[in-house]
Amino acid sequence: MNGSAPESTWQSIAILIARLIFAGIFIMGASFKFVGMSSTAAFIASAGFPFPLFLAWVAAFFECALAFCFLTGAFFSEASLLAGIYVLFLAFAFHGPSRWTASQSEFGFFVDHFTFFAGLLFAAVHGPGRRLALSWRLLPRS
Repeated sequence: MNGSAPESTWQSIAILIARLIFAGIFIMGASFKFVGMSSTAAFIASAGFPFPLFLAWVAAFFECALAFCFLTGAFFSEASLLAGIYVLFLAFAFHGPSRWTASQSEFGFFVDHFTFFAGLLFAAVHGPGRRLALSWRLLPRS
């Protein structure tokens, strides 16, 4: 938010909805991983990564941590930046150019990750809003 200007009601509502959407996406991703851990590991293995089961568990818990940060506002900017890096990694690792020839829809999935990345960057810069947000953070605010 900009300096000491008060946050209007509609801005607070928009920010809270955005936080819920971010959290919901990561909760859904983590849920799918926990329910189908072997399928997630197989997908990770298909991309050529070592230790796919271990990485699947790490991804699931990481997504839970991100959801916690988006829901509470704790470490919000840091979580937004980490989520953005994660989303870009997922775009290139699992939907990148090497997969476009096999399925044109992979290009769509690839591009979708960039719109999500843009939202996460915006969230990292503007923060969790002033309502329903814990003030824990590591990055300095200007």
